[in-house]
Amino acid sequence: MRIVVAEDLYLLRDGMVRLIEAYGHEVVATATTGPETLEALLKWRPDVSVVDVRMPPTQSDEGLRAALAARGEVPGLPILILSQHVEQLYARELLADGTGAIGYLLKDSVFDADQFIDALERVAAGGTAMDPAVIAKLLSSGPSNRRLERLTEREHDVLSLMAEGLSNQAIGGRLFLSESAISKHTTSLFGKLGITDDDNNNRRVLAVLAYLNGV
Repeated sequence: MRIVVAEDLYLLRDGMVRLIEAYGHEVVATATTGPETLEALLKWRPDVSVVDVRMPPTQSDEGLRAALAARGEVPGLPILILSQHVEQLYARELLADGTGAIGYLLKDSVFDADQFIDALERVAAGGTAMDPAVIAKLLSSGPSNRRLERLTEREHDVLSLMAEGLSNQAIGGRLFLSESAISKHTTSLFGKLGITDDDNNNRRVLAVLAYLNGV
């Protein structure tokens, strides 16, 4: 994969570059400010990018706004936000276009290299990789959805784990259910959400986005 890394802290940025390259991927550019991030994303149009939320010059939300601007120019451009902060307004806006290829992880929640690379690869493939804490924040302030209200408690559990990017097998392991049972739950929740696309991977993305957006 061709990857852009946007992070203003040298040690963290250098560590991510070394890690990504150790897994056989190519870092085509790095950025340390919001404007540099936008420029790199539009120039390289990478397979996926890692973007911090708070970057110079203001150390507020420069990185996230650069990601939004880039996806406005290149719809569906894969972005993995990696930050210490949950910016609810911009995170919800980032999800609102419904195209997938989005991740939002908190730095404190990434415990090993495999987890980080797996999240990058899922986002690059058009999926999602959402931190449970980010999901909780978004849902706590999100609008209600009548279709979501139709879901059973177990279907909510499955959809929440799906939002984290887990496969049916992984969800089954987390909930102590068989993979076939999870498959039945996902089929049911797809129907209740009115998602009928035949591409199962696309349906998962649409379901996750419906869950996070409340629309």
